[in-house]
Amino acid sequence: MARGLLVLGLAAGVPVLLPAAPAAAHNSLTGSDPKNGARVATAPKRIELRFLASPAPATTKITVTGPDNVPATEGAPTFAGNRVSVPFTPGAAGLYIVAYRIGSADGHPVSGEVRFTLTTGTAAAPPSTSAAPPSAAPGTPAASPATSAASPTPAADEVDSDGGTGWLWAVAVAVALVALGGGLLLRRRSARR
Repeated sequence: MARGLLVLGLAAGVPVLLPAAPAAAHNSLTGSDPKNGARVATAPKRIELRFLASPAPATTKITVTGPDNVPATEGAPTFAGNRVSVPFTPGAAGLYIVAYRIGSADGHPVSGEVRFTLTTGTAAAPPSTSAAPPSAAPGTPAASPATSAASPTPAADEVDSDGGTGWLWAVAVAVALVALGGGLLLRRRSARR
């Protein structure tokens, strides 16, 4: 009987010790178009991100920046199930970064980025001393690149914080299982005497 209780205790405890599957609580990126690291010659009209679960529009933020941190999207994202797409406004050839931040079912935000290179693009306009940038009012000096509006700082590919409490639960369960096994072993030894 003691052996049966020990086996039952271990069978109940092992699933608790195993890490939870990411799908249980945290959303994550499953794919994109263009793919991460892709080199594309023809600029897409839209950039699509695919997630494990449907992201909530209220907690989803997507930005696209091109070479020299120039914004490369205009308009709101559209949502279709687990897919989110944003209109793409290509500029110069170079590296484009799609940064995203979405909420998970458990409330923890998940951030990441997709990078792709556009191999052909619009020619860079030569600097003009008579025209101010579109965002500046006439007569206002143009901002230098160092003082221009900061671009979003995307986190590394998938930043996910659980507050550091998951390992505490695992340790507590392991201690409880060891105590249960020790108690059953002592009971078995005392029953033999």
